[in-house]
Amino acid sequence: MAGMSTAASHGGTDGPSARKFRLRDVVEDARVSQMLALGFSSGLPLLLVLSTFTTRLAFADIDIRAIGLFSYVALPYSLKFLWAPAIDRIDVPVLARRLGRRRAWMIATQGATALCLVLMAFSDPRDHLALLGLGAFLVAFCAATQDVVIDGWRIEAAGADMQGILAATSNLGYRLGLITAGAGALFIAASGGWSAAYLTMAALMTVGMIAALFAGRYDAVRRRDDPAAAGEARPGGRLSAVRRAILEPLTELHRRMGNALWAVLLLVALYRMPDFVSGVMANPLYRTLGYDLPTIATITKLFGIWVGIAGGFAGGWAMARLGQFPTLLAGAALAASSHLSLAWLSLGGPEIWRLTVAISIENFCGSFAGIALIAYMSSLTTPGHAATQYALFSSLYALPGKLVAGVSGFAVAAFGYPVFFAMTAAVGIPVVALCLAVGRRPLPKSAAPLTETGGGNHAGGHELAPTDLSTTPVRAQT
Repeated sequence: MAGMSTAASHGGTDGPSARKFRLRDVVEDARVSQMLALGFSSGLPLLLVLSTFTTRLAFADIDIRAIGLFSYVALPYSLKFLWAPAIDRIDVPVLARRLGRRRAWMIATQGATALCLVLMAFSDPRDHLALLGLGAFLVAFCAATQDVVIDGWRIEAAGADMQGILAATSNLGYRLGLITAGAGALFIAASGGWSAAYLTMAALMTVGMIAALFAGRYDAVRRRDDPAAAGEARPGGRLSAVRRAILEPLTELHRRMGNALWAVLLLVALYRMPDFVSGVMANPLYRTLGYDLPTIATITKLFGIWVGIAGGFAGGWAMARLGQFPTLLAGAALAASSHLSLAWLSLGGPEIWRLTVAISIENFCGSFAGIALIAYMSSLTTPGHAATQYALFSSLYALPGKLVAGVSGFAVAAFGYPVFFAMTAAVGIPVVALCLAVGRRPLPKSAAPLTETGGGNHAGGHELAPTDLSTTPVRAQT
């Protein structure tokens, strides 16, 4: 087994092996276990600035309007594409010479994330709310940057034969991180307080740091052998590279779709908006109804995640059996109408069976819709420009919902929980109308010449879908 795992386990500069993937590599290849740990490190901080954070604020009796506004601290996850190019070109002082660019950035961002979690641990929301919010924003920024670096390492660490395995392993680690930061943090907070919970999460960031230290150093080989990197060094080369990487994919979309592109972009922007808007207010609702932390952890974070996984499988099955358009249309209707279950929940008492029913409906329908949207966005790209085009769609589907979610607390304060969740469900009406208008739009024939690699959109997709598959099916309220 020396070929594939030696470089990965000893941190050498050898590139990934060209030989074919074998089943026993899942156990013997060091990159698989490293990817599992890095996926865990990637998923751990997310809920600590989203649902776990809003739960902490709710149990500190922070005003519901302030809780909604604090959802903006997670915006770096949607804006990380803005500074991602810099991560590919700038070295971390001192560390980069010893570890290489990718691993140096991993260690730096993971250590910074842990320090910011310590800051959150010692910031009481009742006395230092602004400091706690600053800590949450810094955690989101550092963790989002970590995601960029880990994705880059995964792509460079293996050829196409191993990308599926590493993506699936990363997805598993990511979900373990979500469970730890969701259910685990709430259980710790219930018994030992919020400071203990966040300090424990900070300590667990060392899992990713250890994996980064043992990870292979593949970026040096890429920079040495990559003709594109050499092209950028020539006068005008960098400007030309920016034009090819950003402008051409966008103009290709407009040239291929015409004015229908604007309706497609609006559909992508609105499709999951009800999830993001209602998700911020879900945990404050549970607190208002009288559910305690262990119950919230068990039902929403443990049981709910598995229901969401089932919904994702159902979405994949529907895509295969019914086709893209029926699945997209059904996902739009199901995801939006599922918020009526939270409106129903808000009208009753803190009964466990009611919470279980509401979470089951919410998570199943949301994950079903997430799979439908991923497939639809992927079908809109062309292999020659898949990376930038998919990045545009994946940023667009999340950003508008997160921006609107910031004022969700004001809507709850003005109208109450039942009306608020009914309003989020009503957003599904224009979404369904848009699905009927442009969701059936076939892949244009102009894209056909680009599929010479033989696989439709898959030629460029293996580097993109895994990142979104690890997060998109998970409900926005997580």
